[in-house]
Amino acid sequence: MQFFRRRRLVIAIVGAGIALIVLAVIGLFGLLRGPAKASPPARPSPTASAAAVVPTDQPQPVLETSSPELFARSVAHALFDWDTRQDAGLADWAQVLVDVADAEEAAALAANVRDYLPSAEMWERLAGYGTRQWLDVESVTVPAAWATALDQAAAGQIPQGAAALTVVGTRHREGTFDTDAMRTERQVSFTVFVVCPGQESCTLLRLSKLDHPLE
Repeated sequence: MQFFRRRRLVIAIVGAGIALIVLAVIGLFGLLRGPAKASPPARPSPTASAAAVVPTDQPQPVLETSSPELFARSVAHALFDWDTRQDAGLADWAQVLVDVADAEEAAALAANVRDYLPSAEMWERLAGYGTRQWLDVESVTVPAAWATALDQAAAGQIPQGAAALTVVGTRHREGTFDTDAMRTERQVSFTVFVVCPGQESCTLLRLSKLDHPLE
C-alpha cells in the first residue's frame, strides 16, 4: 500500500509540474503579444530583403525637421521602439514624444502616448522577460479624409501648416523565456497629426487610436 501511495504522489507532482510549465508558456506569449486589439491576422515573418533593423537601445529624440513625412516616421519609431532591458524607464521613452508636443495640445498628447505604451505594471512584467519592441514602417501617406477635413474646417479651426499622415507598419516584440528567444509581430496602423510651420521644425499635435487611422 505504501508503494502505491508513493507512486500516486510522484505522478501528482509530475503532473503539477507539467501544468505549471504550460501555464508559464501561455503567460509568456500573452505578455509578448500584449493586450488584444482589433487588427489584421498575424503576418508571416518578413523575407530577408525586408528584415527589420533593431533600433538603438536608448530613447532617441524625435527628428527636428520641417518635413511632415520625416517627422511622422520619427514619431512612429519613438512610439514603438523601446527596450525594457535598459536603465531608461517607461517615462523616459514617453518623454521624447512629449518634448515635441505642440504647446496647446501637450496634455492631450501625453494621454495619447500613454495609450500606445505599456502600463507601468505591464512594463515590469515585460522587463522580466527582457522584452524589446520595434517598428518596421511600411508606408506613410496622407489620408484622403484629410483634404475633406481641411475643406470643411472653419477659419482658424485647424492650425496653419497642420498635416495628417497615416503610418502602416509591422510591430515586433522579442524577449527570452529561460534560454529560448520568443518573438511576435503584427501589423499596426495609426495617424499622426503634426504642425510644420514653414521652415521651422514640426511639432506633434495628436495621435489617432491605434489601429483606427484616418482613412
